[in-house]
Amino acid sequence: MSKNESRRTRRKRQAQETVAVNILVKFAAVLLTIMLVVLMAFNAPIISYKNGTVTQQMSVTKYFKTRQPVKYIEGEINQDVNDQVAVEYKPEVDHSLSDGLDIHQTIEGQFTILFLGFDSRENGSGNLHDVNYLMQFDLYNASLNILQIPRDTFMPDYGMAPTYKFNSIYSNNASRHTPIQRVVKAVQESFGVPVDAYVTTTCDNIVEIVDIVGGVPIDMPFTMVFEADKIIYEGEQTLSGEQAEWLLRFRYGYEFADIGRVQAQRLFMAAAMKKAISMNSLEILSATNKVYGQELIATDLSVDDIARIADLAGTIDMNNVHVFMLPGEGAKINGYDGWSVHKSAALEIVNEYFRTQQVPLRPDQSTLCEFVQEGSYRSTLFDENGATLKDVDDGTAEGPRLKNSYKNMYD
Repeated sequence: MSKNESRRTRRKRQAQETVAVNILVKFAAVLLTIMLVVLMAFNAPIISYKNGTVTQQMSVTKYFKTRQPVKYIEGEINQDVNDQVAVEYKPEVDHSLSDGLDIHQTIEGQFTILFLGFDSRENGSGNLHDVNYLMQFDLYNASLNILQIPRDTFMPDYGMAPTYKFNSIYSNNASRHTPIQRVVKAVQESFGVPVDAYVTTTCDNIVEIVDIVGGVPIDMPFTMVFEADKIIYEGEQTLSGEQAEWLLRFRYGYEFADIGRVQAQRLFMAAAMKKAISMNSLEILSATNKVYGQELIATDLSVDDIARIADLAGTIDMNNVHVFMLPGEGAKINGYDGWSVHKSAALEIVNEYFRTQQVPLRPDQSTLCEFVQEGSYRSTLFDENGATLKDVDDGTAEGPRLKNSYKNMYD
C-alpha cells in the first residue's frame, strides 16, 4: 500500500470515529434532556387539589409521597390538642431543636402513634377495639415505648354504659367527635400524651397481613389449643396468618384471661419485630403496597411518613423497645368483668417513659378513674410489669400464667 493510500485510510477511519462520537454525544444529550424533562414534570406543580376552599398545585413526586390512600376510612385526627392536653416542657428541655424526622409532630423528639386492633367482623361487631397500644418513638434516646391498654379498662368519662370499657369508646356516639377522634381524646386526656397519628386494623386483616409477609417465625413457650383442631405446638415454627390470629385472640387457658392475652401478645410483638428486621427494602415495599392496596389498615400517615418511620424503627435495638401494660386489677363493674386502673402506678410509667420532655402529669390533670380506690387494692401484681422485647424474645420476661387445669390437659 502506498503512503497516499495509507493516509486516506487513516483519514477515513478518523472521520468515521468522529461521526460515531458525534452521534453518541447527541444521543446522550437527547437522553439527558428527556431525563430533565421527566424530573421537571414530576416536580412541577401540575396537579391541582383542594385544601379547604383553596385550590393549590402539587408536583407528581410530592403527590405520591404525601398521599394518604387509606385516610378516608377513619378520617384525620385533630392535631390541635391545646384543649385536650397542655404541653408544658421541663425547664432543661430545649424544644426548639429539630430531631430531623421531618413529620408533623406535636413535640419535637418524639412521635406517638395510637394503634387499635378491632374484633373480628365474622365473630363480633367489628367495632370493639380489643387490642390497644400507645406507641411512642423517642428519637433522642433511640427507643420505642409501648403502653398496652387492656380492652376492659374502666373509663366512665368515655366508655359506654353499663360497662364503661375502653374498647367501647369508638362506638360511643354520644360525643360529637368522629369515632377515631373519641379514642384519641380519651388517650390524650388520660395520659397527657399528644397523639400524632393512628393506625387501625382488624383480626380478619391481621390474617392477610401476616400471610403477605410470609408468616412470622416464633419460638412458642407452650402449646396453645385455640380450638380442638386449631393448635399451635410448643417450639420453633413459622406462624401463618390464621395461627397468628389464634395467638392474639386466645385467653381460655390463662389464669388471668384477658390480661394473660395482653401478656401473650408481647410474644407476637417480639417475633413480628424480628421478622420486620429480617426483611429487605424491596420486601417491605412490596408488602406495604399490598397492605395499602387491599386496605388492610386505616391510617392518616402518608406513604412518605410510613417510609420515614420504617427507617426510624430499623435503627432501634430490641433492648430499647419497652413494653408496659396499664397497671391495675380485675374487678366486677356493674356485674361485668373490668380492669380498674391503679392511677399512681400508671402515672409513674407515663411520666418516666412517655413524657420525657414534659413536666410530670399530676393525678388531678389526668382523667384516669379508679373503680377500686387506692388503699383498697386487692392485688398489685401488675403494677410493675415492664419488659423489653429482647427479654420477651429470650424468654426471661414473665409471660402469661397458664391455668393448672389447662397445663394438666395440654402442657
